[in-house]
Amino acid sequence: MKSILVNPPQQPIRAVIQLAASKSECNRALIINALTGFKSELSNISEARDSQTMQRLLNSQDHIADVIDAGTTMRFLTAYFAVTNQSKIMTGTPRMCERPIGILVDALRVLGADITYEKVEGYPPLKLNGFTYSGTNEITMRGDVSSQYISALLLIAPELPGGITIKLEGEVGSKPYIEMTLNQMAYFGIDYKADWQTNTIQIPPFKYQPKPYAIESDWSGASYWYSIVALAEEAEVELLGLKKDSLQGDSAIVDIMRHLGVESVFTDGGVLLTKIPDAPSIGWDFTDCPDLAQTVAVCCAVKNIRLSMTGVESLKIKETDRIFALQEELRKLGAELKEIEKDHLYEVAVNKDAVLTTPPSIHTYDDHRMAMAFAPAGMVSPIIIEEPGVVVKSYPGYWNDLAKVTSWEEI
Repeated sequence: MKSILVNPPQQPIRAVIQLAASKSECNRALIINALTGFKSELSNISEARDSQTMQRLLNSQDHIADVIDAGTTMRFLTAYFAVTNQSKIMTGTPRMCERPIGILVDALRVLGADITYEKVEGYPPLKLNGFTYSGTNEITMRGDVSSQYISALLLIAPELPGGITIKLEGEVGSKPYIEMTLNQMAYFGIDYKADWQTNTIQIPPFKYQPKPYAIESDWSGASYWYSIVALAEEAEVELLGLKKDSLQGDSAIVDIMRHLGVESVFTDGGVLLTKIPDAPSIGWDFTDCPDLAQTVAVCCAVKNIRLSMTGVESLKIKETDRIFALQEELRKLGAELKEIEKDHLYEVAVNKDAVLTTPPSIHTYDDHRMAMAFAPAGMVSPIIIEEPGVVVKSYPGYWNDLAKVTSWEEI
């Protein structure tokens, strides 16, 4: 499909949605399972392309590992293939090869990995030439960059003869994702110590213990349904497969959306979303949940709720520069994303002087979250989403699920 037109619902929304599995949990579980010798029984494996790519490459003997556009897959597999002494070339799409990986490579080299850059220093493609343990078991890393670098090292740490101690410098971003990694590791038998006062994590040498593991549904995917409920005139949606005490940082959407007019009631099967009055403004630090920023920004723009955002610096190095993408596309909805303080504070507010095109056509920048974050705006007025197939990266059934509550058509 080149583009689709999402139309407002013609009746109150009542739906039960079986959400896709969390690719974040799934990708961690897939690495751990590989380190058990593929002896664990995983259920509810994510159908997201990122996870399917991870699974395929873990089972492949090919010398070239093409992760396509999957950042988590690139980082986790680089660490996994390195510590398991495999010779690989790690590569991906042109955009993937523009996303930095030097911090992880530097750490792996300290531990004993022989890694060279095929083209540009600090970026894929990489050549993994083997691993000879250096005897070093202490690593110092920046904490204010992608938590995936840290999780990649944590996942392979028990395989090292001396384990590992990681000291994180500066503010630690996306900490819930690090805690997710540690909790999953603990489930498979790994003892760890995490001191968040000193930002130090210790992992002893140990072998993962094979166990059955059921992967939770995806809170990132749930966020779009929160936005749908917030923007629809009448709506009640139950999302299946979610847990109240989730390991996923994006479960913060429960608290965020309470300000935007959505109440959450946990049920035996998941969580029930209903409408409540919303607030006139909201300020939120997205340091621990950056993947929610686009969803919340669009929802606030459409509802004319002033939004102040911090902790969104990492958005610039995602699938696209998401700050730039939001600035460009929010204008089409009559809103502006302004940088108030350099690399710190951003505000979303309605631009009363904006001249709008109806329906607006949203460019998605080859970014799944741009497509899924803007589509709920169609609950209020028609909206065109360009290149809608990008959702395959994390939520392949998104458009089929959306069709359960409103109509859309290819154009």
